[in-house]
Amino acid sequence: MIVTKPAAEIDAKLPSSRTGGPLRGIALKVASVCCFVVMATMLKATLTIPSGQMVFFRSFFALLPVLAWLAFKGSLATAFATRRPVGHIIRGLVGVASMSLGFFALTRLPLPEATAIGYASPLIIVILSALLLRERVYIFRWTTVIVGLVGVVIILWPRLTVFSGDAASLDGSTIGALAALAAACLSAFAMLQVRTLVQTERTEAIVTYFFISASVLSLLTLPFGWVWPTPEQAALLIGAGFFGGIGQLLLTSCYRYADMSVIAPFEYVSLLLTIVIGFVIFADVPTLAMLMGSVIIVGSGIAVILRERWLGLERTRAKEANTP
Repeated sequence: MIVTKPAAEIDAKLPSSRTGGPLRGIALKVASVCCFVVMATMLKATLTIPSGQMVFFRSFFALLPVLAWLAFKGSLATAFATRRPVGHIIRGLVGVASMSLGFFALTRLPLPEATAIGYASPLIIVILSALLLRERVYIFRWTTVIVGLVGVVIILWPRLTVFSGDAASLDGSTIGALAALAAACLSAFAMLQVRTLVQTERTEAIVTYFFISASVLSLLTLPFGWVWPTPEQAALLIGAGFFGGIGQLLLTSCYRYADMSVIAPFEYVSLLLTIVIGFVIFADVPTLAMLMGSVIIVGSGIAVILRERWLGLERTRAKEANTP
């Protein structure tokens, strides 16, 4: 679920600054993962707050540190320069739906389980890229996608009581599991929209307009049952927004110091953190199905990352060999 953050919208055109080497990039990546885990933990701890209200606080208060940082860098003007406002609105609509479902899943599922199901999003992106964008996907990647989806099914299956004959209707955890899967699917659609936006838009604009559109669109859920938060809930909601914004800044920065193939595997640190936090704070004990499925999903994801890194190195060697 934590992958519902607008994190994958890192523009490949970011200026490179490899001073400090990959270790700095890895440190920033891990720090960003920690921020997003804290964000998810705070949102889960708000208990009775509707998911649409969570989206507003997460988006509006994330915007504040992002705009402050852009102003400090002197690039605030570029954050509002756009040639595709409609594209940002579409990305915002899909992103808000994904976040709303993901945050709803947090209220119904253990924290590590919601996180693990969210890891299905990169797998779904591969499928959508082949079906909608007509991208060529080779057998190795299809194999890893299928294996990863098997891991998702292993996690989901115990929650799908509607198929077991033990329950006449969907219970809360079943609805939560389906919401988490739907959030992962919508997150994949949102990332495809980002792929088109980065062709003409700067990263600052994509991130800024997403938070703005998410803040505005989430207000449409106001008639459907927002509640007045307690002081503790308000602090958690505002804190979740700030940690989400800081996590976004750290994530954007980490790719300036190392290649994505080096940094990407550290995304899975979030699973270890959520297992510990879920046990210590929420008394969530990981099930065998969750652990087995998570290992399969993480393994398939890392296999793709390592494969892409190897192919990249091979292409580099071939280019150097052909250079006179």
